[in-house]
Amino acid sequence: MHAIQQTRFGGPEVLELVELPDLVAGPGEVIVDVTLAGLNFADTHTRENKYVHQDDLPLIPGAEVAGVRRDTGERVVALCQRGGYASQVSVEETRLAPIPDDLSDAEALALQIQGLTAWHLHRTAGRVAPGETVVIHSGAGGVGSLAVQLARPLAQAGRVIATASSPERQEAARGFGADVVISGTPDDLTARLIEANEGREVDVVFDMAGGEVFDQSLRSLAPFGRIVVCGISTKQANEVRTGHLLKYSRSVVGFWLFHCLKDPERLLRAPLVDLFDRAARGEVKPVIGGTWPLEQAAEAQQALSSRTTTGKLLLDVRS
Repeated sequence: MHAIQQTRFGGPEVLELVELPDLVAGPGEVIVDVTLAGLNFADTHTRENKYVHQDDLPLIPGAEVAGVRRDTGERVVALCQRGGYASQVSVEETRLAPIPDDLSDAEALALQIQGLTAWHLHRTAGRVAPGETVVIHSGAGGVGSLAVQLARPLAQAGRVIATASSPERQEAARGFGADVVISGTPDDLTARLIEANEGREVDVVFDMAGGEVFDQSLRSLAPFGRIVVCGISTKQANEVRTGHLLKYSRSVVGFWLFHCLKDPERLLRAPLVDLFDRAARGEVKPVIGGTWPLEQAAEAQQALSSRTTTGKLLLDVRS
């Protein structure tokens, strides 16, 4: 099989196209012949060994794929966690989900990690209540674009505020359904979020950035407000004072999708079926922001890190 492998940690240059022996499925596993691999911001952290868990070398990155089950010929998406940048993956059968006939591989893959994350941000981690104001940072990105679209049909949110880094991405976030879109730069972000909410503090914030964006967003929360951390794209650490949380009745919640593997039927498959159904009804439309051939994985990761792209980025393993 062909794959992108890294034998050292570092910049995009460590991603190398190699030929490796074909895989053999282990107990309870299924071989999937990959058509598309999903790109995720976590891949860039993994490349440097700076993600939420440490990795061993050599490493084939890539947490998710779409492809064909070799044993049945069925189109599926799979959460492989590692090994996705390859023409084959061996995955536990519980981590597979069939792709409906009315969805393409690309659309289904865009609804897997990004869609499931957006779904759980509203329902599981943020527990958005009807009428609450929701702030969605990076509202034109893979997770953000879906979180904006899901805010009302899934969570019955009230005011939806998005941030984005450029006029083009801000316009895209408006198109996804945000009521107000502002710049995501940290300068005076607390005041600008409150202004965007017509002078009121906000109820829930979904933060993918960390650093000063997190600090400013935390200070924008109303009593009993929640900030949900689902990424650290700035790679900047934060410290939260318990006295601050007590004084303002604010909550900080973390969310990492792979904890849902502890109960895949309830926390992965059922929400994914819901997302596929919503896509079929037109309530949510996954956006494909770009597709690169497998050998250009380094260039694709650089595009992702530039924060200039919109929607889901993919690697075409067939090309």
